[in-house]
Amino acid sequence: MKYDVIIIGGGPGGYVAAIKAAQLGGKVAVVEKDKLGGVCLNWGCIPTKTLLKTAKLYRDMLRGKEFGIVGIDDSKVKVDWNLLLKRKDRVVDRLVKGIYTLFKRNKIDLYEGVGTVLDKNRVEVNGEVITGKNLIIATGAKENFPEIEGLKEALESGRVINSKGALQLREIPKELVIIGGGVIAVEFATLFNTLGSNVTLIQRSKRILSSVEEEMALTLQKQLIKEGINIVTDTKLKSITENGILIDHKREEKLFKGDKYLISLGLKPQLKGIEGLNLELDSKGFIKTNKRLETSVKGVYAIGDLNGKFALAHVASAEGIVAAENIMGIDSIMNYNIVPTGIYTFPELASVGLTEEEARKKGHDITVSKFPLAANGKALAEGEATGFVKIISDNEYGEVIGVHIMASNATDMISEAIVAMQLESTVYDIAKAIHPHPTLSEAVMEAAFGSIDRPIHM
Repeated sequence: MKYDVIIIGGGPGGYVAAIKAAQLGGKVAVVEKDKLGGVCLNWGCIPTKTLLKTAKLYRDMLRGKEFGIVGIDDSKVKVDWNLLLKRKDRVVDRLVKGIYTLFKRNKIDLYEGVGTVLDKNRVEVNGEVITGKNLIIATGAKENFPEIEGLKEALESGRVINSKGALQLREIPKELVIIGGGVIAVEFATLFNTLGSNVTLIQRSKRILSSVEEEMALTLQKQLIKEGINIVTDTKLKSITENGILIDHKREEKLFKGDKYLISLGLKPQLKGIEGLNLELDSKGFIKTNKRLETSVKGVYAIGDLNGKFALAHVASAEGIVAAENIMGIDSIMNYNIVPTGIYTFPELASVGLTEEEARKKGHDITVSKFPLAANGKALAEGEATGFVKIISDNEYGEVIGVHIMASNATDMISEAIVAMQLESTVYDIAKAIHPHPTLSEAVMEAAFGSIDRPIHM
């Protein structure tokens, strides 16, 4: 049987591409070595957010007196880690089953096994060769472990774990050392600190979240320290021994000991099985693609983490749709200028577009307006007043070119900014749009007013 498209990898990029291509009338095959949904659904995005929901609920219960709730014995309130993991598994299982149902509904053929690309039209899986007119590679990325003395042995012994290993722990560690200061690191630091672990986070650069809007990252760093997380920045990792993690910090050697060591130091593309295509790679080893997601080989597309654009599930899904549309005859391109990011800490961080620094480097004449949540009624009522909304606008027309939100539900709030930027809206459009009261979204309106003149409630 010959397919219109063969997709290698059934993660958030691959399975979405498959569904879209099938909806457009294509005959589609997907090769997946594990479970549909990929890392994000099975071991990443969904599992961690499920755990973080429990952590936040637990934190709120311990804050009961602040909200007028009495009679709760804090010493008896605890989190049952095993029950929490079972709930996580139920959530994941339900969503994974949903994808398999969608495959059947859209008549997508699933080949379970490791695929090896023979050429751009042929893929071998389990000894069978399947053929297709087009190929989408969606094999994702894997942990990028640096050359560190003792790391290999520590990984083999189980003392050092990655994010997947953190979801398989038998109990909440009393002492947890996290190596890395990116999104995964700070989310796990938030989770385990809230659940009672003594958490130390070791970061190479001078602040956590080095790629995130600076004021948000620094504000979160202060908040995490306030909540008891020991954050050590500007370090160099020297070795990992049975006694702990040895680092160089401000020209002084320091040793940090924990029950477990969680390492999160970036990703590298998963290229096994596609070597025969000889695809053009960038300087970091990721597959080069154009805005149509096509590689250097005509008819071969690469989506998701392995093309090095954004290691985000929603970007992979968007890329999958673009690739599928192009294959099925619809001219489609990917717009990487309006890609939202979200970090599920307490409070959450979310961004879209340019930061103040990036905007100035690009030559924009800008206005930066910030509205603090401490002046928002809903935030005060909910006891979640740490944070702000920041809007960057271009002064020529008032067009919104960047929005950064730090709030308890920032990852939901950012969608207003995404739609506004997609429609090339101005700060005048947002300010004139009536926002419901009381809501945190009013802070977006207030920041827009600040871009024009002054916020109403400041």
